[in-house]
Amino acid sequence: MALSRDQIAMRVAKEFKDGDYVNLGIGIPTLAANFVPDDISVMLQSENGLLGMGPYPNEEEVDADMINAGKETVTASTGASIFSSAESFAMIRGGHVDFTVLGAFEVDVNGSIASWMIPNKLIKGMGGAMDLVAGAKNIIVTMTHADKHGNSKLLPACTLPLTGVNCITRIITDLAVLEVKDQAFHLKERAPGVSIEEIIEKTAGKLIVGENVPEMILD
Repeated sequence: MALSRDQIAMRVAKEFKDGDYVNLGIGIPTLAANFVPDDISVMLQSENGLLGMGPYPNEEEVDADMINAGKETVTASTGASIFSSAESFAMIRGGHVDFTVLGAFEVDVNGSIASWMIPNKLIKGMGGAMDLVAGAKNIIVTMTHADKHGNSKLLPACTLPLTGVNCITRIITDLAVLEVKDQAFHLKERAPGVSIEEIIEKTAGKLIVGENVPEMILD
């Protein structure tokens, strides 16, 4: 079966390594803060000016002044720092973020991402996405494999306005984990119970499938 939003976030958190500085984008990526393994220390950065973001608060912990870039209330971990958004973007642009996790509308076989605008839809602006795809050392995209109409979001070439070009290294969807290289999507893992045939059917861009594609381990 396809993964839930929380399950996608759980799989994302398995990418974290001890000592990493990680930026989490709005949506599914922010959920990953709830699943950081207990045996590692990761500094989560929010581009509005928080380094050391913790998991979402319970009712007793809610502080209306402690928010992430998506204006959701969050907590701060031990050793967190709060600073201006200008300093936060200097950290991003200076290449001090090990990787960022972003949502997307589309990705393509060249590693390009469209994540900020759908024509004729009301938008608030690009936010920090362009800085993140240009400044982070590695970029992981989280998304559903297909849209609500069943159309693939993994394409030969993006059709929507681009956020970044040739920058995506890994994609984690509700169906699969894929790497982007050599102008193709390389299938690395599949969601438990999801067949390779379904992933092939819902991937419009060139897909490379190895002989053995294991199921994801989420717990």
